[in-house]
This record gives sequence, structure tokens and C-alpha cells, in this order.
Amino acid sequence: MVYWVLKTIVLGPILRVLFRPWVQGEHHIPARGGAILASNHLSFSDSIFLPLMVARRITFPAKKEYFTGTGVKGWAIRTFFTATGQIPIDRAGGQASMTAMLQGLKVLRRGELFGIYPEGTRSPDGRLYRGKTGMARLAVEAGVPIIPVAMVDTDKAQPTGQKIPNLHQVGVRIGAPLDFSRYAGQEEDRSVLRSITDEVMGSLARLSGQEYVDEYASVVKQRISAENRARKSAATRAAVEETKARVGDARASVGRAGDQMRGRTVDAAAGFSERMRRNGGEATQEPDAAEQAGQHEERERGEAASGSETRGHGGRPDGA
Repeated sequence: MVYWVLKTIVLGPILRVLFRPWVQGEHHIPARGGAILASNHLSFSDSIFLPLMVARRITFPAKKEYFTGTGVKGWAIRTFFTATGQIPIDRAGGQASMTAMLQGLKVLRRGELFGIYPEGTRSPDGRLYRGKTGMARLAVEAGVPIIPVAMVDTDKAQPTGQKIPNLHQVGVRIGAPLDFSRYAGQEEDRSVLRSITDEVMGSLARLSGQEYVDEYASVVKQRISAENRARKSAATRAAVEETKARVGDARASVGRAGDQMRGRTVDAAAGFSERMRRNGGEATQEPDAAEQAGQHEERERGEAASGSETRGHGGRPDGA
């Protein structure tokens, strides 16, 4: 019920107006009966636009982190995926992923559509990566066709890591169903599963126009993450070394300033000692300007007094 309310009343009309999504090849999807929709994975919004553009309901496996988030955002995401009937999947692989695959098998056996991203994660760079074989196992065991689906430009509408999407037109291109009923009963044959998966990925590459890379996207992401960590570590080390160099330069500058000050102090002390030696060991100090002016004024007063006395005697010596 929630699925159809969101699709036709709440979110659907708004998304159609904002993003003007288009669909090609919808006639390849059967009107009834189970089928696997195998899609490339460019953006978080793939799981929104594909169900929006297909008339029948699609159940997707979604990474388990969407069901374990905390806070308001975590609650909103968990509620959305739970209400729309999505299946949590542990992407660690092996037995952890088999639980979701078994639930997907139940969906297919009920005659419903099951959507899956064979790459296992979003493309790190827009290219198409090697598919995982879980999709092939489901198709053989359930006896259903695999329908390749190419999502177009969803990574431009909502790039990985961007919370607020761009208003960019997106599209869905649906290919012809691939029938693998000839492999019935061989769901445990790894070579068969790999052959089926590679055939589906080839169809997806032709349908989407993406470059195909015969390597798992998860491995590439791990390598990119390791390279980013290495670059950050190198940048941190470079910053530390630069800081050390600056501290060394500052210390050298302080040292040079100290040497200059000590040199000046030594020169001053030497000059003072030399003056003391020349004056018999007594420190001399040049009179300042005020003292010199006072001495000059005193001499002038003395000379004036001597002149007055001479004039008082008529210039004659006493007793003359």
C-alpha cells in the first residue's frame, strides 16, 4: 500500500515534473510472471527512478546499512525501505548475502519482479564493472528470465555523496529478456553462473554505452580508498616536514640574532675596558650637553667679575 501511495500520489508526480524521466523498451517487461531486472548502478536514485518508470512493482535488495541508521535521517531511510518492501542484504558476500537471495527467490516464485545490481555497488567512475553471480543463481533456480536495464544520467542528477540532487533529466532503457532455461538444474555450476553473468553484463554494456571493466567495483573502490589514504598521509607528512623546516629556520634566526647581540655586548665591554685602561683605571664619562652649557656659563660669569674689578682700579696696580 505504501509503495503505491509513494509512487502514484506522494513522490511520483513530483519526480516526474522535476526530472522529466523517460523510458524505452518497457514492452520487454512481461505483464505477469517473475523476472529479474538486472541494472547498472550509477546513483542512489536508481532505486527510485526504475520503480517509478515501470508499471509493475519491483522489490530490490538494499544494503543493510539502510535499515540500521540512527537519528532522524536513519529513521526516515529505514522507514522508506521497510515500507516499500525492500530486502536488506549484507554485501560481505557468502552466507551473509544468501539470506537476501533466498528472500529474492521467494519474490520470484510468487511471480513478482526482483531488481538487482549485479555489480554489487555503485560504479566509482561511471564505468560498468564485473558482475557477481548471485543474479545468475537466482535466475536458474527460479527459472525466470533476466531483463537488462540501463539507468541513464542518474549519476548526473545525484552524484555519489551529494545529498541534494541536481535537476537533470534521467532515463531508463530496458533490453530484451535473456532466457537461461537451458541451464536448469545447474545452479551450483560456477562456470555456468559466470557465463550467464558475463552475458548479462555484455548486454548491459551495449544497452548503456558504458565502458566495461573486467574487475569488481568493490575492489576498485578499496584501491581508490587506499590511494586516497596514502595521498592524505603523504600530504600530512609533507606538512609536518614543512613545519619542522620552518621551526628550524625560526630557531636559526633566533640563534643568529643572539650571536649578533652577544657580539655587540663583547664589543661594548672591550671598548669600556680600553677607556678604563687609558684613564688609569677610572671610568670616564663625557659630560652631556646640559653640563657643558653650565660649565661655559660659569666661566663667563668668572671672566665678567674679573673684568669689573680691573676697571674699578683704573687699570692701575694697587699702591701706585
